[in-house]
Amino acid sequence: MLQLNQLSFWERKTFFDSIDFTIIGAGIVGYSTAIHIKEKYPNARVLILEKGYLPSGASSKNAGFACFGSPTELFDDLQNNPEELVWQTVKMRYEGLQELFRLLSGKDIGYEKNGSWDLILQNDINSNIDSRFIEYLNEKCFCEFGLKNIYQEDVLSLSKFQFKGVKTSYFNAEEGQIDTGKLIRTLHELAISKGVISLFGIELFNFTDESKSVRLALNVGEFQTAKLIVCTNGFAHQFLKYEVMPARAQVLVTNEIDDLPFHGTFHLDRGYYYFRNIGNRILLGGGRNLDFQGETTTELQITPLIQNALMKLLKDVIIPGKEFRIDYQWSGIMGVGDTKSPIIRKDSENVAFGVRMGGMGIAIGSLVGKKLAEMWA
Repeated sequence: MLQLNQLSFWERKTFFDSIDFTIIGAGIVGYSTAIHIKEKYPNARVLILEKGYLPSGASSKNAGFACFGSPTELFDDLQNNPEELVWQTVKMRYEGLQELFRLLSGKDIGYEKNGSWDLILQNDINSNIDSRFIEYLNEKCFCEFGLKNIYQEDVLSLSKFQFKGVKTSYFNAEEGQIDTGKLIRTLHELAISKGVISLFGIELFNFTDESKSVRLALNVGEFQTAKLIVCTNGFAHQFLKYEVMPARAQVLVTNEIDDLPFHGTFHLDRGYYYFRNIGNRILLGGGRNLDFQGETTTELQITPLIQNALMKLLKDVIIPGKEFRIDYQWSGIMGVGDTKSPIIRKDSENVAFGVRMGGMGIAIGSLVGKKLAEMWA
């Protein structure tokens, strides 16, 4: 690859000289940060560097859920985290979705507000969801962001959906689904329209904070920028080893299925499994809880253990008795930690991080970008 010291005068001047903000990562957070900085400082020179030819993390590989918390996931979170922290995170997810729709139109990103269902299987002996907990969730949601009766039990829809082995479900009318490819393309187009420079195939190895600027060690050579903002989510483990861990999520998509009986987004088992329709196809992902250690990786691979579990879920629960084939299989890398709260902070006057989205990059990414932009006086 062409090195920086081989560039022409024009190339250096246009793309690399006098950069005010360099953002690492061309995903939801990276683009949102760049857009918000240009809104706040229209004359700033903003550069995004991405190591892949598409986002390397989960931004265009996720399932496309515009969601903020299923009952089983929230119950589990409340058992393991302080209540205040859990609801701060839920509120951030909800407000993040509002910020996303402020930046982009729902039509441009394929948004469909079909609602979501949290499914409780008949053999799930660990489910502690009852009417009192649903009432608690609704009261907290009303207090946090002013919506009434978000969650409600829905048994009647199950016969229409034709699932097998599901005893009940909990419906949330405020959630929906998006096309993540359109999301990234639209964010890219908006950033470019505001004058952001976006370059691909450039990887950050390390950086040195030099008081008045930051020196970056890249795969194309060294480069200086006034400010550095790292938005690489799970890949930020190389810089924040004890605060961010990569978490691989595996996904598959079926062929088109005649008379698919459901449209919407669905969660199972505390959010560890999730599926939705894409037209008449089914997207199904998850299963990381089957092998936490093995899935703590940045390797973009799929494994028989998890793919077989997803196939079994399709056959036994989601579309029992229907013929199908798998047309697509892939994985994406999330960033997780001890809590589901993201890291949004300045480590110095010149360096900031916006990482650890906890699998909720669609919901919180735009708001994380806004908060990062607001850090610079």
